[in-house]
Formats: sequence, structure tokens, C-alpha cells
Amino acid sequence: MTWIDDIRWDRDGLLPVIAQEAASGDVLMFAWMNREALARTAELGEAVYWSRSRGRLWHKGEESGHTQRVREMRLDCDRDVLLLKVDQLGHEPPIACHTGRHSCFFERYDNGAWHAVEPVLEDPERIYR
Repeated sequence: MTWIDDIRWDRDGLLPVIAQEAASGDVLMFAWMNREALARTAELGEAVYWSRSRGRLWHKGEESGHTQRVREMRLDCDRDVLLLKVDQLGHEPPIACHTGRHSCFFERYDNGAWHAVEPVLEDPERIYR
């Protein structure tokens, strides 16, 4: 049995992952990992996720250059959610979201509607070629 076997994977063999910026504490994004993605993340020291839409491993920043260096991995008490504390690299200010924003959590609920409250830092057309 290995450390990966200690995790409670969902029925599809996936684990929900929250990426948090180590320096600021900002929650940057939510993604999924399978066993291979988690093993590659531990091996490389950079975030590798499982893309459900692409059906393959996704090394964060493989297209955009906006990578995540993993400082720490923490498993929750039920062993079914992973928290990555990361350094978001590749741009100043750092961009984690494919919309060109710092965080994927840029919309806030207010008065019955969602409102974008974080600015676009770089045009996504420039990030993804």
C-alpha cells in the first residue's frame, strides 16, 4: 500500500483539488486529479490535473506558461479532498484562470445576480494560442 492508496477516490477514480496561493491565501482554482496526476504532481513539484473535458492529464500552464509550483499538499480529514498550496508562476501579477484573471473565483453574488469583481489581467486570446 502506498500514500496514494490512503486517499478516498470517488467512483470515477478522481479526487477534488483546491489550489490555494501560498503567499496570499487566495483560492485560485478547483480541479480534479486521478492517481497518475497526483503521482506526477508529487514527482514534478508542479500541479498536474486530470482534465475531464479533454480526457487526459493536464500540466497546469502547458499552453499558457502559467504554472503552479507546489509548496505543500494537504489531505482533508475524510481523505477525499486535496489542498495544494502553490506559487502561481509565469506572469506578474499571477494568473491562474483561463479568463486571464488571478483566480477562477472572480464572480460574487449580489442582489440576485453574479457580478465579476476581479479584473482581467491579460487577454485570454494572448495567453492561449
